Amino acid sequence: MKDEKKRGRPRGFDAKTAIAKAREVFWDRGFAAASLDNLSAATNLNRPSLYGAFGDKEDLYLDTLEAYRQDGMDVLAEALDPSLPLCDNLARVYSGALDIYLHGEIAARGCFLIGTATAEAIQHERVREVLGRSLNDFDGEIEKRMHLAVERGELPGDADPQTLARLASAIMHSLAVRARAGDSRETLEAIARSGVELICASAARR
Repeated sequence: MKDEKKRGRPRGFDAKTAIAKAREVFWDRGFAAASLDNLSAATNLNRPSLYGAFGDKEDLYLDTLEAYRQDGMDVLAEALDPSLPLCDNLARVYSGALDIYLHGEIAARGCFLIGTATAEAIQHERVREVLGRSLNDFDGEIEKRMHLAVERGELPGDADPQTLARLASAIMHSLAVRARAGDSRETLEAIARSGVELICASAARR
């Protein structure tokens, strides 16, 4: 399958750059409204080259989701630097997320995954798979830090790392949706601070 995609790639083709440019189109327009003309213009690839390089529009969209998932995992791993206290880690996670969610030339775009894949997951099984896997991967990365926090005494011994990780992720999802709905950075930062305090409160009360 991958070999077939490479047949139409022009000389000097950079797949990573093309995927990043296509993601901008999908992020602003959504999967359904992003036309092949939009994608061709953004990637500087005509339709035959676009098909040859990536397959159909859904294939290209899935490539953008996978790249976003990997970028998110890299950012998350950096924010969860274990040399820092847990509360600082969570604050860094939310601060980095807001830098992404509030970006956009027309309006704040929120999270690419939450903002676009959730709308397509019902009709597109492969999109649903990437969405679920991505959310589980993000939860898993945070859960590892929660386990470490229990081991270090940053959280009480009876804390549930899995539930706390999902709570931390749920706060991030809320920030993404509210950013896209037009909430101010000040409002979103207040929500993020409250989330950090909520998760870390059990340790502070000991």
